[in-house]
Amino acid sequence: MKRYRQIAPVMISDFTAEAWHHPVHNHNHYELIYIRSGKGWHTIDGGRVAYKAGDVFLLGPEEAHAFEIHTRTRFIYIKFTDQFIHQQGATATPGVQSLEYLIKRRDTHLSGFTLPATDRHTVKAIFAVVSSLQRNVAQAESIVWTQVLALAIILQGNLPELQAATRPERDMQAMFCYIHKYIYTPDKLRAEVMASHFHTTPDYIGPYFKRHAGVTLREYVRQYRGGLIRKRMESGQYSLKSIAAEFGLTDESHVRKLAAG
Repeated sequence: MKRYRQIAPVMISDFTAEAWHHPVHNHNHYELIYIRSGKGWHTIDGGRVAYKAGDVFLLGPEEAHAFEIHTRTRFIYIKFTDQFIHQQGATATPGVQSLEYLIKRRDTHLSGFTLPATDRHTVKAIFAVVSSLQRNVAQAESIVWTQVLALAIILQGNLPELQAATRPERDMQAMFCYIHKYIYTPDKLRAEVMASHFHTTPDYIGPYFKRHAGVTLREYVRQYRGGLIRKRMESGQYSLKSIAAEFGLTDESHVRKLAAG
């Protein structure tokens, strides 16, 4: 499979096509794709999703995709790397947390986002701003960043809450999404709080999670939180104090301990 590689932290592409000339491919970056006009099919990891004007897709590096264009389509892309996320995010914001959550919530990558009319209008305006910056993107990275954060907040705000289901794989997907959403709020990740959310008991949820995930609930939370913290520290853009405050940690030594794994 072809893999497209991007060196620049962020790139913008606005183009119109009557036929799709790229093979099924993946990337080394993330892609926010806006359908400005047109319709057709979007193939993502072997599944097919109909697209139309106003739709938004978020793809991670490993998702393989291609388009099948039925009517002339205008695409607007924001392509960005992990470097872009963490060199821009010097101050933790709800937008950064929303973006990290969207990146982890893989079910949205495979289906795109369903937005109400008011948000579709706002998203259209945001992508118009993004498109206007494509010839000067290197000098306008901070402006692009604010647009990405605004999009992340809007997109997360339209996601349904995943609830436990009758199938273990759906149960686990719901649990992972819950953890990723509340990773910045330690009290929400206590076994008794999660058990109440999923209508079970603290004595059951821990063994259930370990049986299906292969690690304990506490270890998964620790590993995921530690990975996010390491990315912030490696960027050099965050103070230990700000990281501790963002993740609800008691002090800077706790931050260092989690980052060390």
